[in-house]
Amino acid sequence: MPTPTPRRGSPLLLLPIALIVIALALLFAWTGGWIGEHGVTPQTMVNTAEASGTPPGFRRAHAKGICIAGTFTPTPAAAQLSTARVFAQPSTPVLGRFSNPGNDPHAPDNKAAVRGMALQLKTDDGQEWRMAMNSFPFFASSTPQGFQAMNAARLPDPATGKPDPEKMKAVLARYPEIANFMAWSKSAPTPDSLANTRFNGVNAFRLTNAQGETRAVRWSMRPHAPFVAADPAQLQGAANDFLAADLDRRLAAGPLRWDMVMQFAAPGDPIEDPSRAWPESRPETVAGTLTLVRAEPQADGACRDLNFDPLILPQGIAATDDPVLHARSSVYSVSFNRREREVSQGAAQHGSAR
Repeated sequence: MPTPTPRRGSPLLLLPIALIVIALALLFAWTGGWIGEHGVTPQTMVNTAEASGTPPGFRRAHAKGICIAGTFTPTPAAAQLSTARVFAQPSTPVLGRFSNPGNDPHAPDNKAAVRGMALQLKTDDGQEWRMAMNSFPFFASSTPQGFQAMNAARLPDPATGKPDPEKMKAVLARYPEIANFMAWSKSAPTPDSLANTRFNGVNAFRLTNAQGETRAVRWSMRPHAPFVAADPAQLQGAANDFLAADLDRRLAAGPLRWDMVMQFAAPGDPIEDPSRAWPESRPETVAGTLTLVRAEPQADGACRDLNFDPLILPQGIAATDDPVLHARSSVYSVSFNRREREVSQGAAQHGSAR
């Protein structure tokens, strides 16, 4: 007896399509590190960030910030690195944000050992390049799972009100690279100003030029202002918002500048592991200069409602398969959606500095 042919619209005809969609979704989740070990998801990571208390309407991480604005001017060498429009047009307007770590939007600046710089560059053809950099030279963990485990271990134990040292000991045994980050954070000098802080993009990306040549890079913003380490005694008694006050004072005297430096990977360098810095001997090229001319409180600033998703990239710049990079994009999206929902429901604090 012949096998009946499925009729048009039959579920049997839709089954192969459904299987393909499911397979693609699982592949995306696996490559992004979202299934498997510990069941880590973007929602889980944001929940952990919220566990110590996040005021409604604020970012779940780097809640305290300052909006900034200026321009990016490429060097002639930049156009040889990538076909990205930002490297071809004379200059590009920049909207950005300086930030402190943590989810307390009113935390004192003298507790901010790590600082962030996030930027949005929007070219004349409508393409966008968003980036999120930090003052540390490498990331805490090589995977989203390790970073989540570290953050969870830092939460206070309900019984003692303090983190359980045994939990962190177990995390370090499972993710030994985190110890390198902790050692750096204890020994690195803290700049006395945002203006002389170097900001690093610890994730690798790929630049493609007009000849179709692709190279893996990490970029950093290196300040023109000379580095000055904060005096620990003065830092102890500094005002709550001394970084913003210092930034305003410096901008009143003139623009502040950072050079964007591209560092190129050599064969064997860890392209997809942000917890490992590349050797300083790797070749570098200055791709342009960021010039900041204005800063304003984020409560009503233009950066307030921007999600600085590092996977929003222009043509000529592409993401690598770094799982931490893809996790950052997903976590930022969850955080953004939650705080915007709180704002739309009227739950955010009036005049909040979100």
